[in-house]
Amino acid sequence: MSSHVPRTDDATSSPRLSWMLALATIGFLVAFWAWSLLAPLAPALRQELDLTPFQQSLVVATPVLVGSLGRIPIGALTDRVGARVMFPLITAATVLPVLYLGHMADSLADVLVGGFLLGLGGTTFAIGVPFVNAWYPPERRGLALGLFGIGTGGTAISAFTTVQLTDAVGRSFPFDLVAVLLAVYAVTAFLLLRDNPRRAVTAESLLIRTAATLRMAVAWQAAFLYAVSFGGFVAFGVYLPTYLTTAFGLERPDAATRTAGFVLLAVAMRPVGGWLSDRAHPVPVLVAAYAVVAALALVAAAEAPLVPLGTVSFLGMAAALGTGSGAVFALVARLVPPERVGSVTGVVGAAGGLGGFFPPLVMGTVNSITHDYTWGYVLLAATAAVAGVFTATVVRRRAR
Repeated sequence: MSSHVPRTDDATSSPRLSWMLALATIGFLVAFWAWSLLAPLAPALRQELDLTPFQQSLVVATPVLVGSLGRIPIGALTDRVGARVMFPLITAATVLPVLYLGHMADSLADVLVGGFLLGLGGTTFAIGVPFVNAWYPPERRGLALGLFGIGTGGTAISAFTTVQLTDAVGRSFPFDLVAVLLAVYAVTAFLLLRDNPRRAVTAESLLIRTAATLRMAVAWQAAFLYAVSFGGFVAFGVYLPTYLTTAFGLERPDAATRTAGFVLLAVAMRPVGGWLSDRAHPVPVLVAAYAVVAALALVAAAEAPLVPLGTVSFLGMAAALGTGSGAVFALVARLVPPERVGSVTGVVGAAGGLGGFFPPLVMGTVNSITHDYTWGYVLLAATAAVAGVFTATVVRRRAR
């Protein structure tokens, strides 16, 4: 099955190793920027196309759902052919839906088709993780994968710039800009990106490899943990503006700024989670992260004043969720055979992306029934507590 296993030697201690990490992170960042282009424009699209609230939600959800589920086959393909092939291929292919959405999509059906294909950008996560994992020795993978995870900040770049560029230059400009960046990256990756020559390779077919991955208990365990940590991060990024305007009466620009701060802190803490996992172990890092989320969610449930206690609780949860997200993939790097990392990453990454859509639905439902958010945060605290106990027991035994 596997003919080579990466090892620490002169190649993996050279500057080339850092260069490969930087190239992968840049590609991930640009692809995530493309993946997130529709969300900031959803209110404008609602007016332009006369969309219902459900249709507007569908426009935003389509690329995210496709990008999350698409990580499963893309991760398995990366195990087989390598990131050297997959990164240029996927980033080049993403150029087409970006240009289509920027210049040709003028109906709901067009936007949904473009959004479906735009989901390709979200699959690059499952390309980069096995690529970085193969280059770095075990004792440095946590930090390296955490640094690669900074690429999720592409969503923040999109949130900060898309509407502003549209207003200042024109509707198609953000799409044109991202299309150019994707094309430049695809060419650069084709010329410069290289897989570790000693990376573990499997000869199994895509179907057999995916089926084998879905039978691995560690894949489902890591998927659950990532659905709570990264899913919580995604959920807050999506729903926090609505919550802040509804619960605290903030103006939309103020709510957007505070949400951006939440997102940036969570992204910045991701490599910290990996670094701590390298020095201690992912299990205690995850247990601590989930404990912090559970405790601070109860503070939020008590509807503490936004300044200072509410702000501290939200930022504390951002830091803990980012730390936990980094620690999950440090755990994957320790527990999963090298030739399976891409396949497992696909499953875990899909769970993280999909996990972000249940909490907003729960929060909205709870608020519509009770006219209060308390029970939504109580449920978040309970979920984080269950994840912490699960990590401290089942996952700890597996890690041993």
